[in-house]
Amino acid sequence: MKLAEVTSIDVNRTKTEMDEFNRVLGGGVVPGSLVLIGGDPGIGKSTLLLQVSTQLSHQGTVLYVSGEESAEQIKLRAERLGDIDSEFYLYAETNMQNIRTEIEKNKPDFLIIDSIQTVMSPEISSVQGSVSQVREVTAELMQLAKTNNIATFIVGHMTKEGTLAGPRTLEHMVDTVLYFEGERQHTFRILRAVKNRFGSTNEIGIFEMQSGGLVEVVNPSEVFLEERLDGATGSSIVVTMEGTRPILAEVQALVTPTMFGNAKRTTTGLDFNRASLIMAVLEKRAGLLLQNQDAYLKSAGGVKLDEPAIDLAVAVAIASSYKDLPTNPQECFIGEIGLTGEIRRVNRIEQRINEAAKLGFTKVYAPKNSLNGLKVPDNIQVIGVTTIGEVLKKVFS
Repeated sequence: MKLAEVTSIDVNRTKTEMDEFNRVLGGGVVPGSLVLIGGDPGIGKSTLLLQVSTQLSHQGTVLYVSGEESAEQIKLRAERLGDIDSEFYLYAETNMQNIRTEIEKNKPDFLIIDSIQTVMSPEISSVQGSVSQVREVTAELMQLAKTNNIATFIVGHMTKEGTLAGPRTLEHMVDTVLYFEGERQHTFRILRAVKNRFGSTNEIGIFEMQSGGLVEVVNPSEVFLEERLDGATGSSIVVTMEGTRPILAEVQALVTPTMFGNAKRTTTGLDFNRASLIMAVLEKRAGLLLQNQDAYLKSAGGVKLDEPAIDLAVAVAIASSYKDLPTNPQECFIGEIGLTGEIRRVNRIEQRINEAAKLGFTKVYAPKNSLNGLKVPDNIQVIGVTTIGEVLKKVFS
């Protein structure tokens, strides 16, 4: 059949009451889709899906299968998270044959498996959670989801290396792979799509873990900046992009003379190799003698910053701590730094500047090459820069 002859269909997505969750999925839950959610233990995967399940039960039948908790335990948590509809069914089971029978009996619109590592097929001789068990059970769930048009969510465990446990084919078998990230010491969580057949992989959802469950963070920039100290050295603000959403975040640096032979470098929420590269450029191109200085770098609030546009903010934070001079609290920084010290263009510059202006920032340093034909708000001054040395002179003069 020719592609042009194939009839297009409209996908009727089911929206939850959590816009952040809908955004990451591409606009809502697609019937018959198979979604894998991974994350570290205790990060809140079960809480997220239990909360989503209570909302979906108002629009269809939900079957929540748990191999880790009893039905009584799940009900206690569900009552804390929201109203429970009569179409919300619980089933504590690990045998795939029994789960299949329950699915055929209840004919759910939405199925949650928590977790895939606890479910086993009696037809496979290997132990629970083994590669062959996970592959076989996932294949059976995929067949059930597609045949019966059941939107299915699978919880997957993460390894110590930060990858999903189980066979690599697991990620290829499902339609969508979501990572639920965050530091357990912080209350903020980020839901990120790394694969999505029904939407973009450039979207994230931000939540805050509270006593009543997960709450959406509608304006994350304000939350990440609310505890920033005015006049503190070693601090700068960057406008980073998480998918199509601009977010302002604080980069912090502490630079101190080393007390031992080799200088120490640590990073939290930032790429270590990228930070080392920036420090080398600062030493070579801007004259900062950092080889005998310990450097501790972090992104405040637990957010992970990993795009090239954060380079300039990281460099300014390091220079601020090294010189013991604060940055202006109303200034922010956008730009990638090259090895020759040049400030390189970044994408979505207008969107970033508009977000900074909306939050009351009055000045932004950005790559000069990105500013051609740019329309910016009247309440913010945009300074085009070409080298890191030029930036430091203007910021600390």
